Amino acid sequence: MISPASIQEVMNRADIVEVVGQFVRLKRRGANYIANCPFHNEKSPSFSVSASKGIFKCFGCGKGGNAVTFVQEHERITYPEAIRWLADFYKIELEETKASEEQIQHQQIEESLRILNEFAAQYFHDALLQSEEGQTIGLSYFKERGFRTEIIEQFRLGYCPEDGSSFYKAAIEKGYAPEMLEKSGLCKNSNGRWYDTYRGRVIFPIQGMTGRVLGFGARILKTNEKSPKYINSPENELYVKSRVLYGLYQSRQSMGKADECYLVEGYTDVISLHQGGVDNVVSSSGTSLTEDQLRVIGRTTKNLTILYDGDSAGIKAAMRGMDMALAQSFNVKLALLPEGHDPDSYIQAVGASAFHTYIADHKEDIIGFRMEVGMKEAANDPAKKSKLVNEIAETISRIDKAEDFALQDYYIKQSSERLQVDEQGMINLVNKFIRERIEQDRRQAQNRPVEEQQDYESTPLPEIPGNDSNERPDDAQEWQLICVLLLYGQKPAEGFQHVAEMIYQRVDFDIIEQADVKEFYTLYYNYVSEHESLPELNYFTLHTDQQIQRKTANLLHNKNEVSPNWLEKFGIAMLNGEENYINDVESTLCYFELKKLKALQAELRKQLPQAKDEQSMLQLMQQFVALKKTEQEILQRQGTVIVKSASR
Repeated sequence: MISPASIQEVMNRADIVEVVGQFVRLKRRGANYIANCPFHNEKSPSFSVSASKGIFKCFGCGKGGNAVTFVQEHERITYPEAIRWLADFYKIELEETKASEEQIQHQQIEESLRILNEFAAQYFHDALLQSEEGQTIGLSYFKERGFRTEIIEQFRLGYCPEDGSSFYKAAIEKGYAPEMLEKSGLCKNSNGRWYDTYRGRVIFPIQGMTGRVLGFGARILKTNEKSPKYINSPENELYVKSRVLYGLYQSRQSMGKADECYLVEGYTDVISLHQGGVDNVVSSSGTSLTEDQLRVIGRTTKNLTILYDGDSAGIKAAMRGMDMALAQSFNVKLALLPEGHDPDSYIQAVGASAFHTYIADHKEDIIGFRMEVGMKEAANDPAKKSKLVNEIAETISRIDKAEDFALQDYYIKQSSERLQVDEQGMINLVNKFIRERIEQDRRQAQNRPVEEQQDYESTPLPEIPGNDSNERPDDAQEWQLICVLLLYGQKPAEGFQHVAEMIYQRVDFDIIEQADVKEFYTLYYNYVSEHESLPELNYFTLHTDQQIQRKTANLLHNKNEVSPNWLEKFGIAMLNGEENYINDVESTLCYFELKKLKALQAELRKQLPQAKDEQSMLQLMQQFVALKKTEQEILQRQGTVIVKSASR
């Protein structure tokens, strides 16, 4: 566990321009630096680095953050790994907090397995390329599959000799403990006799995000009905198969640049596609796709295309992963290959260019594919059609409405039209599945220990609104409040100590609608209360909460445009820039003051029909006129434009 003091030291030392410059050629433009974004393909530079603020932002793909975030995103590693990377770069000695005995034991076993796996990977690789048996059997097999020498080197492919215990003897001679050999799955003990688990098999090392060997897959070459075709390492402290994707280390950069991940079934599929020039591809390592594997992919891209065999088994395998991907807000596509082909055989048969063309032409979205297959099966059978409608609705219900309302709404409209069912009926059916899943979660929570249970009674049902739903409120102006607070909070303001006090006095906290904005606002003024001083900008850009880091970067690197909604309502405009900061502040405050007035006016309109006598009605009318007068005074005083941030 890295101590908070060490993390802060790394963040303070990390120079954003120096760090980004290790990976990207930066060009100075004014106070900032620009470059072509390393996270997606582009011809014109939209990637900006601010040395003074210590942040980066790409206006093309939306990625942003500080030096730690950049290393995380670029190298596809975790937050602690990024801290260690920067500490090593700046020669900072990290202070580690004391771990428990259980943690120490786990770390020791994990490190031992990591060292042992590295030794084993090199041993198998050397046996493949340098031993006569390895070249005759293992290398011949890979050559028959069409694998070139460079691809064999890239994926560190290997071979385990068939004699039964040569690897075990070599490992013992190097000092590796028998219990570690057994825990790793590399060797087994039968009645006191040790033997190599993977004897006579070709080896596929399974690497993690940083290239470390976590485990192995091994394929038998001889026909043997008693032995499985493939065997994998057993799960242990280092290798958890539900979290591992084969080819991730080799594919991580390409997945980010392409902003898409191809998912296939087997090791050789990944290798063949890489060799053919399709290198944004991973495999679920012979297991069904899991939620943890999807989370790993989601750190790089939310665009997932599943490439499975075109037979019935391949279709079923693809279907199983689609619902989980939808639930995690992926844009899921499916491309089924021609009958009799898998990705390995197909790219070798037609070549990379034709392969790309085929995928582009045959890529289908999940709902469209399910409807196409289901409608062919249902034909004119009303029972089968009813079943299909339920299946489609259940799939749509898995889309996270909070994040993907537009996508959910699109699928409902599309499926209603193609299945020829009432749209409101489809909405009701989707809501039914949502309620059932919430109820299921509630029942499961009741069966868990009390301390693990959630308050499901207070959880609102995320149902889809019907035609009478209100529009989602425009939230850009609320984030603009945080933006001016961060940028200008310490600057002077007439009649107040500084802009931060001016905002605190003039903004009604209760009028802020978004919880995230309220949290940011509270964080700022809690700091003021605790430290009796205003926070520096790097308190937010280097904050330990990565969500705060990213949001700060987005706010400070925003693109501003006129908000048509407020321009139409109030005709107000905004001057933007450091020299006109007070105009920015006044315009933002103007928004909140007008919003407050509109809320009060709406309340008075509700009260007017309920007035019991003429005197009460007159008082309400006088209050309403006074509010309208105040509104006009604000608009006359304020000649600026409310801006709408392009970064949400």
